[in-house]
Amino acid sequence: MKILGSLVLIVIVCYLPGCETGEPVPNFIFIITDDISVNDVGCYGNSAIRTPNIDRLAREGVRFENTYLTASSCSPSRCSIITGRYPHNTGAPELHTKLPAGQPMFPESLRNSGYYTVLSGKNHMGPEVSAAFDTISRGRGPGKEEDWIELIRNRPLGKPFFFWLASSDAHRAWQFDDTAPVYTGSEVSVPEFLFDGPATREDLAGYYHEISRVDHYLGLILEELEKQGVTQNTYLIFCSDNGRPFPRCKTRLYDSGIKTPFLVWAPGQVKPGIRDALISSVDIGPTFLELAGIEQDARVQGVSFAGILADPNTISRYFVFAEHNWHVFHAHERMVRYKNWVYIRNSFPERQNLCVESAPAFPAGAELWEAEARGDLQPHQRDVFLVPREPEELYNLVTDPNQYHNLAADPENREILRYLMEVLDSWVDRTGDSVSEDPTPDREDINRNSLPDFRHGQFPGADRNAAAVMERGPVYEKDIQSQ
Repeated sequence: MKILGSLVLIVIVCYLPGCETGEPVPNFIFIITDDISVNDVGCYGNSAIRTPNIDRLAREGVRFENTYLTASSCSPSRCSIITGRYPHNTGAPELHTKLPAGQPMFPESLRNSGYYTVLSGKNHMGPEVSAAFDTISRGRGPGKEEDWIELIRNRPLGKPFFFWLASSDAHRAWQFDDTAPVYTGSEVSVPEFLFDGPATREDLAGYYHEISRVDHYLGLILEELEKQGVTQNTYLIFCSDNGRPFPRCKTRLYDSGIKTPFLVWAPGQVKPGIRDALISSVDIGPTFLELAGIEQDARVQGVSFAGILADPNTISRYFVFAEHNWHVFHAHERMVRYKNWVYIRNSFPERQNLCVESAPAFPAGAELWEAEARGDLQPHQRDVFLVPREPEELYNLVTDPNQYHNLAADPENREILRYLMEVLDSWVDRTGDSVSEDPTPDREDINRNSLPDFRHGQFPGADRNAAAVMERGPVYEKDIQSQ
């Protein structure tokens, strides 16, 4: 096997002649970015950032408004995508844990069916994924994107292909080059749950630069596809692995952390437009395999959304689920989205809900903590300081899109709360999830001082052998009604 690199989440499917039925064979390029929230690109409403090529995907393709990751944490999210299984079912549910041998991987199914498969850039899934790829590259440049075009140009001709291109943009620490605009603090848009100060603005300016760098290399890919004359036979998908690396975002189950930009570009194949349907990141692999005409492994828990590409009125699922497990700090949260409702359950409400980027070691984190000490924060900016927290949270995304007002105790919402509790209970039970009696503890304190004797504890679901569970849990309303 040739070792090369990694990248961000874009999917490209190119139809080449040669299948036994006489129909063209689809090819794919998948690009996955690192730490980018849904509303930090132009086409999702951020007028402060320059992302012309990403915006082109939205203009000429399909923009999905409600795509959710299964974890807002790097390696669990990626392992979930490649297997089509929930994090506690992959055997790698926590940060920096490696995908164990024997799990299904959709690129391996493509490779076994004759596809030339490539992973370039950020792997973060472990050595077992090598079985899924003919070529693995570490990538080049500050964002690991510099070998994208070379890899696409040097692919073997006459053979269907799949590229998993994984950028390390926009992951800290910020690295600057001349491929993207250098923003000033006055240009950025500060999310209202952060403290709007000069340090936070400069921090966001570095983040914006790395997002624009991803956009630059995406533009080069589109140019290369046009040169090769395959744009009319190509599907392209773009998304991220988790939300922005700022307080109340990365690792969290609010939309600011768990919702991803998700674009499908397929000139001549898909009618451009906006889709409101719910999509889960476990659905990505099943969709690729359906488009390729390849049977998927029975252990895959996602469902294909290929029908939504053909018919905007199609619904592929009614529920999406996500989980927050250990990511430097001890945690166990579960989330379900249904229609315009989000329900979150926290198994450890007595704990402060932190991520690494909440720490004072980072500019936006430091400014938030300083403002808290002065008493300068608004209630919606104090989320990371709440101790204890509510064990259950319920939000109406129509009236409260930022998820500030917990409605779980409101008598008027008792019926929807009870229903979503039942849905989440069903998913937990059917997929073998559990709260460990020996959970992984904090690795460091809020000041990033390492804690002694750190070790990973028992993974969620391990006591129920969740890594071997095949059940996907509820997808449709009838799955609950039939219980």
